[in-house]
Amino acid sequence: MERTFAIVEREMRRFRRSPTLIVMSLLMPLVQLVVLGYAFGGTVKNLKLGVVDQDRGMPAVHMRELAGAVSSNAKTFVPMQYPDLGKAVTALRNGELNGVLSIPPDFSRRVLARDDPRVAIIEDNTDGFVAGTMAATASSMVGAYDQPAASTRRVSPVTTLDVVEIYPYVPYIQYLLSGSIVMSIFMMVMIGGGIIFIDDKSRGLHEGYLVTPITKLELVMGFTISGAIKAVLAASVVVTVGSVIAGVPDAFEPLRLMRLFVVVIVTSMALVSMMFLLMVRMSDPLVPRALFGVLNTFLYFPSGAVYPQQAFPGWLRVIAVADPFTYAVHALKCLTLKNTGFGAIGFDLLFLSVFTVICMTAATWLFKRTL
Repeated sequence: MERTFAIVEREMRRFRRSPTLIVMSLLMPLVQLVVLGYAFGGTVKNLKLGVVDQDRGMPAVHMRELAGAVSSNAKTFVPMQYPDLGKAVTALRNGELNGVLSIPPDFSRRVLARDDPRVAIIEDNTDGFVAGTMAATASSMVGAYDQPAASTRRVSPVTTLDVVEIYPYVPYIQYLLSGSIVMSIFMMVMIGGGIIFIDDKSRGLHEGYLVTPITKLELVMGFTISGAIKAVLAASVVVTVGSVIAGVPDAFEPLRLMRLFVVVIVTSMALVSMMFLLMVRMSDPLVPRALFGVLNTFLYFPSGAVYPQQAFPGWLRVIAVADPFTYAVHALKCLTLKNTGFGAIGFDLLFLSVFTVICMTAATWLFKRTL
């Protein structure tokens, strides 16, 4: 028992000398409780609904007023007027809208004639949570339209809502595929890059670099590129195997694979540069292991990989805006679920590229060529 207690004492002393690890161990359960508690099960709000009024009659105006009432009260969606249905559907495909409410040209005539008036909600069904919320709210709105006002004599025929899905059915496993791809990149970056880097540094293996004429930028570039290559290889396996498991249609279309490969490369560079920025001044090999769990919670779940960001509270959406996972997941969802072009993911690639440059610049500035 004396030898056993000696080992226990040694481990406790080692733990005490790493205050950062202690803080991470205490904060991790609380961070998961708060973030996961708000990231799942929230009410989806502030969706963008394009409204195309092709009728312009009074019944159509009343329908638009009901959409505005939903925006003011329940705040489920924000109506945005579009003059043309084609432009609204294009905006829907590019991710600028979450749904389109189409009021046909003969709506007012059918309302007054009580001849089965119909409106249509065109939804982006690649996100089942958003599509379900949009359809349910629109159905409730149409039901409210059919209720006659007590102070008027308006004829109230039954209006039918047609739900049009712009994409084929998307199972949840396909919805999660984009987040799994980004997570594979992140795990390779942290385990195969960050943790190994700190372990080599703690063993003194990096001291050999300090006696060479290599500049700090060259060292940072070398570590970043080597880490990105590992991450790209891991993500490529997940893209191919995961697409088959999830049943993604036309998974091996050459143009789609080319676009996915570009997004994977840009994402890998962004996450590797972020990792190196976090590790550049660390020396304790235990800290990256604790940091791995915290970053996993802070980056993965607010990104919208498992639940739409419209359901998040305001403070969590602020985290999502600065989260590189958000833009990688959005780009991969556009490619795997919608098979869009670079036009729909241009901003995502721009953000990740700028993020990479900023992180690499800061890491180069913080890197020390001394022991």
